[in-house]
Amino acid sequence: MAYDVARIRSWFPSLEQGWALFDGPGGTQAPRQVGEAIATTLTGPLSNRGPLGESAQRADAAVAAFRDAVADFTGADPRGVVHGRSATQLVYDFSRHLSRSWSPGDEVVVTRLDHDSNVRPWVQAAERAGATVRWVAFDPATGELPVDTVASALTERTRLVAVTAASNLIGTKPDVAAIADAVHAAGALLCVDGVHHAAHELPDLAALGADFLTCSPYKFLGPHCGVLVADPALLETIAPDKLLPSTDVVPERFEFGTLPYEMLAGVTAAIDVLASLDADADADAATPRRARLAASYAALHEHESRLLARLESALADLPGTTVHSRAARRTPTLLATFAGHEASVVSEALAADRVLAPSGNFYALEASRHLGLGDAGGLRIGLAPYTDDDDVDRLIDGLRRATAA
Repeated sequence: MAYDVARIRSWFPSLEQGWALFDGPGGTQAPRQVGEAIATTLTGPLSNRGPLGESAQRADAAVAAFRDAVADFTGADPRGVVHGRSATQLVYDFSRHLSRSWSPGDEVVVTRLDHDSNVRPWVQAAERAGATVRWVAFDPATGELPVDTVASALTERTRLVAVTAASNLIGTKPDVAAIADAVHAAGALLCVDGVHHAAHELPDLAALGADFLTCSPYKFLGPHCGVLVADPALLETIAPDKLLPSTDVVPERFEFGTLPYEMLAGVTAAIDVLASLDADADADAATPRRARLAASYAALHEHESRLLARLESALADLPGTTVHSRAARRTPTLLATFAGHEASVVSEALAADRVLAPSGNFYALEASRHLGLGDAGGLRIGLAPYTDDDDVDRLIDGLRRATAA
């Protein structure tokens, strides 16, 4: 295992601006390899897909490479990889597709831990169908979402459960696999928000037990778009509205209009970059990409865990600071508030020192309110593959100054 953060940082032109960036949970910086893949695809011969001509063949190749890369990344089947404008758009799309079969008396379960994109689409779809929404709360004192709490909300009328694999606000990683067992035993489907999870843990559709898993490449070094993965056999049972001439083949029946081939190439490049984070794994090109991804995520986890320990120790020594990220299993993402200092003011003070740690609820509105933080939320500190010790030093020093008065 070899994690050389200086080597990794050299791939990111944006880091030359000198900011210490802790806003990764909202979107990471993109490495040079991703930008080059997008530019090369967009400016090379490119047209609508087809068998004739280099431009059409290159478009076809970009789509195939994207589906293969995302399948390697998520442990899915390439035929189950659906591209979308964003994870939010994909969840809204599938909430409409699936809720067509719901009726009064049916039930949908959502949690107060989730980003609103895995809450509101299901709530609104249930309301339109006359179905009942059951809410599951996490423990605000510990940040935990116990499996039993979710299981207790299930009945024979449950049609779908929506849960996050990792909270984008406080980092909690629920036991999704155990939740999946309970959901499937009740005969329901499970939609897992993997957006924040995928930035820190290598996703595995089967291991999670998810029927649908969403993620956003721009949260793991890629371009701004979304991905949903599922078993192709499950996708075959879902019939969306579509244009009459458009294909009915899965997964393309869910992708409306011409695909952004350059963005697909950027996603492929981002996944290849992730597979190369561990220099030792990157040195052996013959190793399957999924194996290289696993080695790189293991190295990333070790790197981020060390930096997280430094941050947590410093925050524990900072008077008046409350860290709301407390679950036993969590990502290297911390939400903090400061007695006598609004989080937004602390964020502004850090920015004056070119340290970016935003404040807010970050669309995890239910979670922020459940923590007693209202809509204002707190200061969110997130680590990324390019975060180094100097970044952490600057953040700690900035927090001490901002909260000293």
